[in-house]
Amino acid sequence: MKLKLSQRIAISYYKTKIKTISILSKKIAAEKTFKLFCTPYSGKPKRKEPLIFKQAEKISFFIEKLIVRGWQWTPKNNNGKKVLIVHGFDSCSYKFEHFIKLLIQESFIVIAFDAPAHGISEGKTLDAWLYRNTIIEIEKKFGHLYCIIAHSLGGLSTSLATEQIPQLPKIILISPATETQRAIDNFFSIVKFGNEIKHELVRLIESINQLPISYYSVKRSIQKINAKVLWIHDKKDWICPYEDVEPVINLKLPNVEFYITQGLGHNKIYRNKEVLKRVITFLNN
Repeated sequence: MKLKLSQRIAISYYKTKIKTISILSKKIAAEKTFKLFCTPYSGKPKRKEPLIFKQAEKISFFIEKLIVRGWQWTPKNNNGKKVLIVHGFDSCSYKFEHFIKLLIQESFIVIAFDAPAHGISEGKTLDAWLYRNTIIEIEKKFGHLYCIIAHSLGGLSTSLATEQIPQLPKIILISPATETQRAIDNFFSIVKFGNEIKHELVRLIESINQLPISYYSVKRSIQKINAKVLWIHDKKDWICPYEDVEPVINLKLPNVEFYITQGLGHNKIYRNKEVLKRVITFLNN
């Protein structure tokens, strides 16, 4: 991963700060690291609202005292099936404009929300558990979902949420963050805070819900899910590596089908025409 100069400067600053704090308290250093880990690195840049978002019904709700804002599109001659789009970390619903247009053309009712700390929603940090709870709340308030389409961190959070939504018929996971331990390892390979702080961070995450780090795993959760699943992943994805997907493929779960691409990476994959065709085929069958 090639970092921008501003990102390298920020990492150098936090590296010095957190290592200094760790001399006094490893626990406090881990808490500061967790906050950094959960903070979108692009901040909340102002993006031009795509035209199709101007045509949507604006919807919102509260979670943990934060306003989560979203949109709903209800085609005149819709098929009655509601699809939720769940974006990834440091992203927003605007990036799925092409998905929304295609789903509307196929007569689906579409809803999308910006996660806490993202897009036009409130908040400063986002972790997989908060995102999980956000998805569960969306199902309760705007529910009877037919399918959830989720990317990256949204995929992990969707798999965790779906354990609590047994009636959900279908899920589409696009480059999901398969293993939280991998995400932590990747983060520390960039920030280089050291193994002592990393181990303390893992202990901190495990203490939040009294659950092991292995709980926050798509491989684990997908074995608890009854929905039909389409899992789309690229072999050259360096953010959510394909090697984490292979053990899931080897499980040969009867309700899970895989569509593996080559050379699309982590973000181009959800814009690819062949991927979009596969998504529509899965939804309509």
